[in-house]
This record gives sequence, structure tokens and C-alpha cells, in this order.
Amino acid sequence: QVQLVESGGGLVQAGDSLRLSCAASRRTFSSYTMAWFRQAPGKGREFVAALYWRGLSTYYADSVKGRFAISGVNAKNTVYLQMNSLKPEDTAVYYCAAALPGSNYLDLDSYRYWGQGTQVTVSS
Repeated sequence: QVQLVESGGGLVQAGDSLRLSCAASRRTFSSYTMAWFRQAPGKGREFVAALYWRGLSTYYADSVKGRFAISGVNAKNTVYLQMNSLKPEDTAVYYCAAALPGSNYLDLDSYRYWGQGTQVTVSS
């Protein structure tokens, strides 16, 4: 069992930056794909970014490409999501998730473990 705990959300203005953190209860990063998803009010949960530890490959949704960056520190069991140039449409609850290697990073059902989420609100 792996527990994931997100932090770093908050209320910011459009154009500001935030960095989200996801701390895992044990060292899993060399085995799992780590990702961030988000869910806005009244909408489904959508993919934001993923990190493959082998080769440190990263993947992003088109809506955040060039503005967000996913990274991690294996020794700290922590994954980050740096969010720059935030827009009101980025307002959502952001979730950290972990999937077994070889999974389809876009498929929600691939993710075995989820955090409780952290709220990000961007005002215009």
C-alpha cells in the first residue's frame, strides 16, 4: 500500500505561479509512473502531467504544455508540479497518482494509488 499526500495548493491571481508537492509513504518512484490529474467543478478528472522514472520521460496535456513542469526527487519520495502563468481555467482540485510501470499514463483506471487532492484557485 502506498499513501500519497499532496500539498501546495492555494488561491492565486492569473499569471502567478504555484508548486504542488506529492509525498509518497515509501520509495516507489523507480517502479511507478507518477502523474498529476485535476478535476474542476462539474467536470471529469483530466490528465495534467506524467513522469516515467526510467529515462525521466515526461508527458503533458496540451492545455498545460509550456506552462507546467513535472519533476521528482527519488531520495525524498516526492513529485512536484511547477505551475507557471496560471489561468482561471486551471482552477481545480489537483490529484497525485501512481501507476504500475507499463501502464497507459492517460488512463485513469491505470492508477492504483491516489492522493486526497489539493485545491488550486486562480482568480482573474
